[in-house]
Formats: sequence, C-alpha cells, structure tokens
Amino acid sequence: MIRHPRTTIAALAIVLLTAAAATAAPCVTATTACTEWVSFAGQSRSLIYRSYPLDTRNDRLTRAFIMVHGAGRDADHYFSTAMAAAFLAGALDDTIVISPRFASNDTRGCRDTLAANEVNWPCNGDSWRSGGVATSDAQLTSFDFVDQILRRLARKEMFPNLKAIVVGGHSAGGQFVNRYEMANKVHDTLGVPITYVVANPSSYAYLDANRPALDTGNVCVSCPSAKAGEVRPFTDARSCTTYDDWPYGLKKRTGYTEKIADDQLKKQVAARPTTYLVGELDILPLGGFDSSCPAMAQGPTRRARGEAFAKYVNDKYGAKHTLTMVSLCGHNARCMFTADPVLAVIFPGQ
Repeated sequence: MIRHPRTTIAALAIVLLTAAAATAAPCVTATTACTEWVSFAGQSRSLIYRSYPLDTRNDRLTRAFIMVHGAGRDADHYFSTAMAAAFLAGALDDTIVISPRFASNDTRGCRDTLAANEVNWPCNGDSWRSGGVATSDAQLTSFDFVDQILRRLARKEMFPNLKAIVVGGHSAGGQFVNRYEMANKVHDTLGVPITYVVANPSSYAYLDANRPALDTGNVCVSCPSAKAGEVRPFTDARSCTTYDDWPYGLKKRTGYTEKIADDQLKKQVAARPTTYLVGELDILPLGGFDSSCPAMAQGPTRRARGEAFAKYVNDKYGAKHTLTMVSLCGHNARCMFTADPVLAVIFPGQ
C-alpha cells in the first residue's frame, strides 16, 4: 500500500507532537498557565493547579502528589510549596503535583471570586474540609472533587507508568485528608496505591467515644493523674455535648460520609497507609487554631492532638500508621513539607 505524502507527514507530526508533550518541562509557577478545570456532571467545575496536564499522555510520570490547602483556600501558595518540595526531592520530572482549590463565597467569612460555573464549596459548618455538600450543587461533595482527580490520574492511557499517589494536606487541609482517608470510595478501585499524609490539623475524626487524657489543658479535668496521651472514655460529655459529632467523631454525619457504616470507616482507617506529620513547635493557638469544646477534648495543642490520635488508631484499631515529628517546625506548611524526613514520604521511591 502506498501512503499519500500528506497522510505520512500528518501522522509523523502527531507522533512528534505527542513525544514533545510527553517530554515537556513541568509547569512550575502558581499562575493561570499552570491551572486547568476539573469538570463534574452538568456544567459544574473546580480549579486545580498542576505541574503537568491531566489530559496529555505522559510516560515519564511515576508518582502523583496532591496537596490540599488550608483554611485560607490559597491553592496557589500550596502549589508553590508542593513544587518547592518536588524540586528539593529531585522529583520535578517524574511527579505530577496537583493542588485543588476549594473556592468558597458566602459573602461573609469566605469571599473568593468565583468563575462561571465554578463550584461554590461551603465555607464553615459542614464544610469542604469534611466532605460537605457544595453550596451551588446539591449533587456534589468536596470529597467527590478529589475522587474525580484520582480517577483521572489512574487512567492508563494517560499515565501508564504511574506507580504511587500521595494525598497530603496541612492544617485545614490536614483535616480534609484525615476524613478523606477513612471515607473515600476509590482507594481500592484505581489500580494505583494511595498513601495519605496528614499534617498539623486542629482536629481529627475519632472513631468512638474515647478521648486522650492529658495532664493539663484538656476538657477531661476529672482525670488529672492520667498519663499524657492515654485514651479513655470522655468524662465531660454532659457539658461538651458535641464532642463526638462529625467531624470530631462519627455521630450525625452528613455529606459524603453520611451513608457509610461506622464499621466500614473503622476498617478503612486501619487498612489505609497514613503518615501523621506534627510540628515540634506547633504548640501555640495560632493560625486558625480550633479552641472549641470538641476540639479541646482531643488535646491542648495541635502537636498533642496529633501524637494522641496516631497512638489511638494504632493501639485500638490495629492501624500501622506512622507519626513523624518534624523538628523546628511550627504551624507552617512550607517548613513541614520541605523538611528532609518528609520528602521521602511524599515522594516515595525517590
């Protein structure tokens, strides 16, 4: 068969363009050039920052790192932090870095500027950080957003050599990842292993009515002789009536987690690989620290809460989660995620 010259040239051009795209340099700046939209059913969409396009085949990528922002919803800054970590780890060329933006505008506490058809995620209450239902679309929850990102990353026709996905977050993003780890419905369906990194959240979702007893500063004032971090039944439930409600506990759950059985959540917590990062100096009530009654029931500081929760899920539920104390870091995402001990966690195999 004789090919027409134009057909041959066109085919060659496609091959060359595909090869060029696959070897293109990563997009490293937190500008619109490094963003794209993730679409849902209908016209709803949410923005992500990413180092490589989601819809261009890339054979070089072996890892993905999803970085969830804090309460300021500053995905651009968190993308910059994640890219700094990738640079330090020498992982820019073989890792796709993604930072989703949970934009919110309730005209009061949250006033993000929303693009046309951009999902408006809930600001407070049953919020984006715990799988809450979107303000602008009752069919969507914030956990669905990351589910969608993970499904797109797992497409073999786009990323045939992807071997590992890490979902991490700091502060409010750490709250998101703690709840998402135990609840998401895609973990075992993608064909790519997922690990989770929970850094310096103000609270965790406890799986039963127990809470840590601390020497001082805890709501559990009736157990002053308890060893710090020891978990026992919470004794102040009468005056702290919401201590076991979602997202601090499993009661009264709504949104993404509403119809998942408690036992299923407990099994998933134990089975899914997770690392808790706690800043050695994250011991001050700064940066949006949650001082509410149900949060204080988990410990007096973010560091104490992280140490107690890691011990709790390992001792009581048989999880094999890891706690990493990051030296000389307070409540600062850049300090936490660019520390040498952390780079090996978020860029496995590097």
